[in-house]
Amino acid sequence: MIDLRPAIYVVGLLVAALGAAMALPCALDLADGAGNWRAFALSGFLSVTAGLAAAAACRTRRSQGLSIQQAFALTVGVWVMLPLFGALPFMLGAPSASFADAYFEAMSGITTTGSTVFSGLETLPRGTLLWRGLLQWIGGIGIVVFALAFLPTLRVGGMQFFRSESFDTLGKILPRAGEIAASISWIYVALTGACALAYAADGMSAFDAIVHAMTTVSTGGFANYDASLGHFERNVEYIASVFMLLASLPFARYVQMLRGTARPLLTDPQARAYVAIIAALTLALTLYRLARFPDEAEESFREALFNTISIISGTGYASVDYTQWGAFSSALFFLMGLIGGCTGSTSCSIKIFRFQVVLIAISAQIKRIHTPHGVFPARYGERALEEEVISSVMAFFFLFFLTLGVLAVAMGMLGYDTVTAVSGAATALANIGPGLGDIIGPSGNFAPLSDSAKWLLAFAMLIGRLEVVSVYVLLTAAFWRR
Repeated sequence: MIDLRPAIYVVGLLVAALGAAMALPCALDLADGAGNWRAFALSGFLSVTAGLAAAAACRTRRSQGLSIQQAFALTVGVWVMLPLFGALPFMLGAPSASFADAYFEAMSGITTTGSTVFSGLETLPRGTLLWRGLLQWIGGIGIVVFALAFLPTLRVGGMQFFRSESFDTLGKILPRAGEIAASISWIYVALTGACALAYAADGMSAFDAIVHAMTTVSTGGFANYDASLGHFERNVEYIASVFMLLASLPFARYVQMLRGTARPLLTDPQARAYVAIIAALTLALTLYRLARFPDEAEESFREALFNTISIISGTGYASVDYTQWGAFSSALFFLMGLIGGCTGSTSCSIKIFRFQVVLIAISAQIKRIHTPHGVFPARYGERALEEEVISSVMAFFFLFFLTLGVLAVAMGMLGYDTVTAVSGAATALANIGPGLGDIIGPSGNFAPLSDSAKWLLAFAMLIGRLEVVSVYVLLTAAFWRR
């Protein structure tokens, strides 16, 4: 059997750290005179105690890197256990949620999905709202470290292609994860601070600015109001668009910029394609809106830009119910949600890189058919694409859409209409946030769903955030053999 103690040790420490973070909303509720502080105090105590106990029980004297099996177990363990303890304040305090609702909300937060089962957000204690923002902010930086430190070594979804530029972590996963976290932490904090200042300058209160900055830079999408960012003045959409875009670009490129060169970011094939796709989609939606509402030029552009970046980056903020724009826009938003941002960012879904690899592989194959004796190596930018990378990407696509189909069928079997079933499965697996339809669309939330549907979608969020393969590997018998 695999020795899981190193993985449990790290998970325990992270759970304890999560419990320590509950001191912030606890202090805020205490300062506000809200009795809800007791829920955070108790939840923090339970989390810190359980985490440190697990870490102490599994601490070993040997200092060594993680094996591949241990790395997979650690990855899934972190994203299963953190929502479990992160859900405690939602159950023990406001809004006194059921276990299914609390875990769904915490999983949506940690995975930066942004789907919510809570309504009447304006009436919740500020500590609860801050905790929702913190969950997403922690999950955002966690997924960047996971993408840069773990995925290249685990060879998931073609991410081994980025091993050389995102640190070689083979056999040294934990030390390198710490190094990467240290490299990006200042960038992540700086982006959050700049976003908060921009929101405050636009008229948000200090509290709203801080919480929404955390959920913007993490591309999470939790808001303090049921109307999401539609609660604020429309200029906020431009601010959010800028920072959602910045957060969905590769963080490794920002590290390189701080070291003195912006060229890697400016020439990055992912970043260039991502910006071009956003520009094209925004133009298409703006023209579509103008055809219907010719007197609303600025509003059409602003709402097209904001909602395009919100959905394609997986943030999931809403300013209007874009499903009311017509069938064309609904179909376009559904498809753009399956694209995603850049690898090594806080964004989610399939990612630009994988679409580019598939197109490159298809192009090379077509050339080989036209010229059977020709040699047409597949290249990404200035580097050759190995067959292993191409096959990993193809496997990811197959598993992603197979999982999407199974989830949609399962939602249908639970009694939901086609739009709710398919968009619910897609928004959870791609970690987008809102779905389509009257129930889970931009103007609704996930509260009306049954507990069975919530557990199903929470599992889908986990699968999607961990790049599908990372979870499925644990379900194979071969994984557990030494």
